[in-house]
Amino acid sequence: MESASTHQFSRWSWIALLWSGIGLFDATQTVIVMRAEGMHHAWPQLFATALFSWLPWALATPVVMYLARRFPAVRLKPWTTWLVHLLAAAAINLVYSAWRAAMEVALNPWANPNGPGSFTSLWSVYFNNAMLVTVILYASILGVTYILDSRKRLADQQMETARLNEKLSQAQLEALRHQIEPHFLFNALNAVASLIRENRNDDAVGMIAGLSDLLRHVLRDSRRQQVPLREELELLEKYMAIQQVRFSDRLHVEVNVPTDLLLAQIPSLLLQPLVENALKHGVSKSAHGGWVRIAAARENGNLTLSVYNDGPKLSPDWKTTSSGVGLLHLQSRLQGLYGRRFGFELASAASGGVEARVSIPYALAPEEKIVER
Repeated sequence: MESASTHQFSRWSWIALLWSGIGLFDATQTVIVMRAEGMHHAWPQLFATALFSWLPWALATPVVMYLARRFPAVRLKPWTTWLVHLLAAAAINLVYSAWRAAMEVALNPWANPNGPGSFTSLWSVYFNNAMLVTVILYASILGVTYILDSRKRLADQQMETARLNEKLSQAQLEALRHQIEPHFLFNALNAVASLIRENRNDDAVGMIAGLSDLLRHVLRDSRRQQVPLREELELLEKYMAIQQVRFSDRLHVEVNVPTDLLLAQIPSLLLQPLVENALKHGVSKSAHGGWVRIAAARENGNLTLSVYNDGPKLSPDWKTTSSGVGLLHLQSRLQGLYGRRFGFELASAASGGVEARVSIPYALAPEEKIVER
């Protein structure tokens, strides 16, 4: 993060650069125009006078910016705000006029044989002549200050929004994990108990080992918002292996993911709740079980993931059921990560069954996030 001293130095650098540019332009134009018209003046002194006459404005700019923030001149009231700015502008004009008069007395840039005149008379002349310029310059500094502050506030708000969205997505991910784990553990342990009662001890041991491996995987990646599709499929494979023991030959799984999409970046635990929903409302509803088909494709710069089950079609009130709430939770998390740049659809397939489709911007996972298993 930028330190206060660095920010202060940067601000002074920009102010010095701006007024140096204005001074160089004014001095160069003054000398060139007057020489072109055949006038005879002390050109080095005239150039220096025109250049350094802007020094009071350069020094006053931070003060004006402070007053702009301390007394925002964006409303007609209170009148004290306008009085402060009026007095500040008058004070700057007094200092500017005195500085300009002092330089003319010291340097005599116009090469007047009788001298430039008295300091008091020059001060009065420059003060009166610079009133309009003072108002314009002072108002310009106020306007630029408000524009810069508005841009900074907007950038801060965007950063804060992004930070809150990240925290929201992280909280939603944690909530999803806590929601999945007890429910999944309960079903898995019931399945283990059933296997033991059926004297299928080898299957029970295998299921416990698979469950341990799956939980280790989930806990290890508990802080990662996004993972390569390959890792999500590996997690899903462990999950389906446990479900395969539970459903036995009633569960059939098909995965159709091109190898060139395995390094695509997707939200962690995106597929698992969709598959769990397919098992709960599809395969488990049929005495003969059914199919779960998982696919991925790249379309128009987006990655589309689909989970299909050949179970019953959606009920008219599915959005108000617990599964509907879970999917709304998933959509909320996607919105936190992608804003409006995602698509989600859950619909009954024309040939029967239900398909969930998620579309997100396609992006390759950063190499440092790809963990070797």
